[in-house]
Order: sequence, then structure tokens, then C-alpha cells
Amino acid sequence: MFKKIGIVGGLSPESTIIYYQRIVRRCHESFGDHTYPEIVIYSVNFQRFIDWMSRERWDKITEQLVKDIKSLTQAGADFALIATNTMHLVYQEVQRRSPIPIVSIVKATAEEVNKEGVDKVGLLGTRFTMEEGFFKKGLADYRIDTLMPEKGDREYVDKVIFDELCRGVIKSESRERFLRIIRDLISQGAEGIVLGCTEIPLLIKPEHTSAKLFDTAIIHADKAFELALNSTVQSKMD
Repeated sequence: MFKKIGIVGGLSPESTIIYYQRIVRRCHESFGDHTYPEIVIYSVNFQRFIDWMSRERWDKITEQLVKDIKSLTQAGADFALIATNTMHLVYQEVQRRSPIPIVSIVKATAEEVNKEGVDKVGLLGTRFTMEEGFFKKGLADYRIDTLMPEKGDREYVDKVIFDELCRGVIKSESRERFLRIIRDLISQGAEGIVLGCTEIPLLIKPEHTSAKLFDTAIIHADKAFELALNSTVQSKMD
């Protein structure tokens, strides 16, 4: 009935939990019982990825992600998700070398923003997601303009993600500054805010702001749910 879902998780574990729960709860809502697809999670050693990022060793990250996805393939996964935004910097190369399709969080988010009729968004995420250009380009491919916080705010967002959110630490003072950053982006013309780090929704929820939020973890998990229900999966994801 279902395709088997493979998830590269642990990047961080806080958001991996969101993916698992979201997929299962979508199934509860759809079927009314305890029916849900088989899900294989390969939880990595996050510190290795942090060390590689700090040294800009994206080649090492690529190699490891390819190995992880091959492990998911051997476990029977029909398609895979990399449960983080930042690692999508190397998505194209990892997908090229992957034996199974990988669902792009950037493409899934762009499709959702388009569906909501939004043409300009503010982007929050790690400094790599905000500054390396891969997410901005992915949105631009869908004719979506992207605004980002100023440098000091980018540094603050990045620090909170790694020092607090990835460890499950939620601080009200961090939320207040994030909300101020969101207000600044809205005042500059953003029609919505992409929470381009899968941990940010732990801190910023719809009840905290009137801004339209695009939760990339939920969007990505929902795409996996939809694909798991399909009788076929594309041989390669764009």
C-alpha cells in the first residue's frame, strides 16, 4: 500500500522527531486507525557534520550523505529525505549519486509558497542556508524573491539554532528577538517567512506572530507522506 520512507536524521534529532510524528499523525487523520508507512531512520553523528561545516568540507558531507542514503536503500527505502535544510547545499550532487530519489526540501517549500500565492518571503536559517544562495536560487526558480536579515541578525539566528534549538533549549528572549527579525522582514515587504531550519518551528509557532509562516519540516514531511501513498515514485527528483 505504501512506499517505504527513508530519513537521514539526527541533523538535529529535535527535528527528526517532528518528521516522524508528522507523517504518522497525517496517517491517523487520513485512515482513522494505526495504519502508516514503514519508516527507516538513519540517525547520524551530528558533531561530525558540524565539524565539516565549520571547515567548509562539503565534499566530506556529500560523501557521508551518499553513504547514509545507500544504507537506507539497503534497508528497503523507496525514497529518502535529508531532514535538514542546510545539507541541501549539496543536494544536487547527493541526488546524482543516490540509488533512490531524494525529496528536496527546497523544491517542496517553493511549491508550497507558490500554492499560497506568495511572491516574496523572508528566509531564516543557519548562516549557510541564508548566505550560500542555494535556497534563494531554489525559490527564484519559482519566481519567488527572498529577503534575509542583516548580518548581525543572521549571526544571532545561526547561534541560537546550534547552541539552543538543536539541543532542545527554548528561551523566551531568543523568541522575542526572532519575532523582531520577522517583523523587520515583513516591514521590508516579505509576504511570508520561510522557517528555513527544521528546528526554528520549535521556537516560533503560528500563535506567536501574525506573519504567514512556512514550516519547512512540516512541508517536507507532508511531501513524504504524499509520495508514500503514491503507487509510483519518480526515478529522480528535480
